[in-house]
Amino acid sequence: MEKSQVRLHGFWASAFVYRVIWALKLKGIEYEYIEEDLSNKSPSLLEYNPVYEKVPVLIHGENAVAESVIILQYIEETWPDHWTALLPTDPYERSVARFWLDFGRQKHDFFAFFLSSEEDKEETAKQLLETLKIIQDQALGDNKFCGGNKIGLVDLSFGWLAHWLESIQELVGIHILTPNNLPKLHQWTLDFKQEPVIKDNHPDSKALLAQLKRAKMSACKRSHSLPQQFNSTVDLHHMKTVAKNLRKIQHR
Repeated sequence: MEKSQVRLHGFWASAFVYRVIWALKLKGIEYEYIEEDLSNKSPSLLEYNPVYEKVPVLIHGENAVAESVIILQYIEETWPDHWTALLPTDPYERSVARFWLDFGRQKHDFFAFFLSSEEDKEETAKQLLETLKIIQDQALGDNKFCGGNKIGLVDLSFGWLAHWLESIQELVGIHILTPNNLPKLHQWTLDFKQEPVIKDNHPDSKALLAQLKRAKMSACKRSHSLPQQFNSTVDLHHMKTVAKNLRKIQHR
């Protein structure tokens, strides 16, 4: 059988993979989805992403593109006029969008909150709240979506807030993204989830919660007493290392 021109290697519970799925569907790009068992990675995944050996990986013809935010930009730049634009055409506005795409990559408060223990979950929740306030006040502002009235790449990159954070808040036992704390961002999550492509493409909430519980247990076992180390004085290098390791195992 002839291989599809566009193929996506992913895992059902990955927020990073769903970013790419949403972008492909919003652009109307036909693709073949290949589900990976990340405890027994396929030879194709190891071939196409030999550096990080993780999903998502987009295959377009003979080209392999890794890292979700990079894949999002590749999709928009490869099919700029297909169905709907996901980045602004104005160079300055496009640079602003790319700033927020990078902002999401650099912030690791989410991982600290996810891995927090009973002793430090209040502190990690405060740190995450401050990051979410920045997203609400500066990335979203008074718009329905980041940058305007329709979904773009920045919204897709923050899409985990609409589904995954709900499960993580339940797991940790603290709810941060509420109408009282973050009214505009909370409304954004409601609007985001009502978009047909988003509404029809997300993991089952119960299955996701169970997967996140397994991922947290695995992360804590690998990092020994790691949750107790997350506090206001945690150094950035250590946090980046934790984030990298968690992204490798969170899908198992």
